[in-house]
Amino acid sequence: MDEKSLVKTETGLGTVKIADEVVSIIAGLAATEIEGIAGMSGGLVGGIAEMLGRKNFSKGVKVEVGEREAAVDLFIIVKYGVRIPDVALAAQENIKRAIENMTGLSVVEVNVHVQGVNFPEDEEKAEEVRVR
Repeated sequence: MDEKSLVKTETGLGTVKIADEVVSIIAGLAATEIEGIAGMSGGLVGGIAEMLGRKNFSKGVKVEVGEREAAVDLFIIVKYGVRIPDVALAAQENIKRAIENMTGLSVVEVNVHVQGVNFPEDEEKAEEVRVR
């Protein structure tokens, strides 16, 4: 891992280094805690939002980390029927709180990109595939 991808903090006892990937994982975990988020989006594949599983929490999250600040871009798929502005605001607040509490970085922005809507029948089909 190169030095550029780490947040370094000097203490009286030495240096604390936090990788950008760690900040991404914190953001991803905080996002999945929000009711109304069906999953993270890996981007648009052929015009269709690809929903990622919940195993890799840094997918669907892009972070820019500086010396003392972080900016987050979150790519999500929401559940059908939720009020998207409420879900986005809850995600922004939870991600900001989690990153600031765990890393000491100041989060300057959390941009939420809604890439798609997950319909109830999509969930049933996904369950059928997992059962087989």
